[in-house]
Amino acid sequence: MHLKTILFYLSFFLIVTSCAQDKNPINPNTDYEIIVPELNNPWGFVFLPDASILITEKEGKLIHFKNNIKNEISGLPEIYVRGQGGLLDIALHPDYKNNGWIYFSYASPEGKEDGGNTAIMRAKLSNNTLIETQLLYKADPNTTKGQHFGSRIVFDADNYMYFSIGERGERDINPQDLTRDCGKIYRLHDDGRMPEDNPFITVANAKHAIYSYGHRNPQGMVIHPETGAIWAHEHGPKGGDEINIINAGKNYGWPEVTFGKNYTGTSITESTEKKGMENPIHYWTPSIAPSGMAFITSKKYGDWQGSLLVGSLKFQYLDRCVIKNNKVIKEERLLDKIGRVRSINQGPDGMIYVGVEQLGIIKLKRL
Repeated sequence: MHLKTILFYLSFFLIVTSCAQDKNPINPNTDYEIIVPELNNPWGFVFLPDASILITEKEGKLIHFKNNIKNEISGLPEIYVRGQGGLLDIALHPDYKNNGWIYFSYASPEGKEDGGNTAIMRAKLSNNTLIETQLLYKADPNTTKGQHFGSRIVFDADNYMYFSIGERGERDINPQDLTRDCGKIYRLHDDGRMPEDNPFITVANAKHAIYSYGHRNPQGMVIHPETGAIWAHEHGPKGGDEINIINAGKNYGWPEVTFGKNYTGTSITESTEKKGMENPIHYWTPSIAPSGMAFITSKKYGDWQGSLLVGSLKFQYLDRCVIKNNKVIKEERLLDKIGRVRSINQGPDGMIYVGVEQLGIIKLKRL
């Protein structure tokens, strides 16, 4: 073989292998305790006031874990389980102790088209049954595609509800079009009413619940504990996962700007920034496939207080991001090779709990 040919293949191999590896250093001084064992895909979970846990299994099961017993909750709506779709996130109303409202996102088949799309519902829990169910939002149209449903739910200090919906695999149609659902983050009142000051409320034919657009597939969202700003991350394609600070009416660029490429390695666009589009505060190349997101606000982990935690589905660890001036200045891998990290929450005891596929919900320990 000609020397130039050998050098070409060697350089190609080095590029491929380097791009396939996560460069974040491993912190070996962590361990975990299994709190809820034997879960397939704990997509979301939340602690109730009595410290019991409500857990969504993507396959379409809602579990109440109390006194070391798993009780399956009845009364769920029909759920479209396909690909990345199923029963997704879950959140409590900020005043749950007084009103009892539970919110969850799921892939719903409701609508005239085949397939499904992301929906938001609220309900109350009584004797292991959901009651007073109310459909608050349903994205349309349905599609039989199995990718990019989103979806996370958070509440701000004024009880506005924000939720994300992925672009459902229609990158050239949905995320940049305000008249279409998908590839967006939305804002509603806690009862589903449309806020009168939503950014596109006066735009003809726009989906008035849209708060921001130009997103690919946001599967992490959290309110910053000090500023109250909405932080979200989203999956890129081959590379280009992003963390964004979400502001009303802003365009986050997908697919007009991205640090990622097509899965075949071909270019999506040469642009990584463009006038009128927001730049991410951080991006990952190669992709870590992020899911779940939480800030450490307690003192239980010492100088980790203030860190942002992000789950990695691809590399199977918990990513601790050190934040300074709204930038990620350092990252390290916790619980390396633990499994596909799907969801993260800080519990009422100040400890970090992590939902790991094919393992369960675990409690993070710092050694």
